[in-house]
Amino acid sequence: QVQLVESGGGLVQAGGSLRLSCTASETIFRLNSMGWYLQAPGKQRELVATITSDGSTNYADSVKGRFTISRDNAKNTVSLQMNSLKPEDTAVYYCNAHFNVWGQDRGYWGQGTQVTVSS
Repeated sequence: QVQLVESGGGLVQAGGSLRLSCTASETIFRLNSMGWYLQAPGKQRELVATITSDGSTNYADSVKGRFTISRDNAKNTVSLQMNSLKPEDTAVYYCNAHFNVWGQDRGYWGQGTQVTVSS
């Protein structure tokens, strides 16, 4: 069973920075894309950023220029450096990872980590 363990959330003032990290448990299956999503209260989960195994990235327009996603393939880890944080960035952030499981793409979620940005 694949597990994703997140860390790094917390409370920060507007304009500050936080770094989120997520590590996927070791598995025989190939790890494909990884990413971060957020879910604000009363809203649907939405994309923040994704990164493929070869390093190609994709960002939501709202975070471009402020957030940077990176990964360490040797450690099955994906990180999200969040700078110039705004109150509207407040949400639970979820790590997501896609594995090739016996030829099929399967996605897994972390437990979520709270990010709160005060004004």
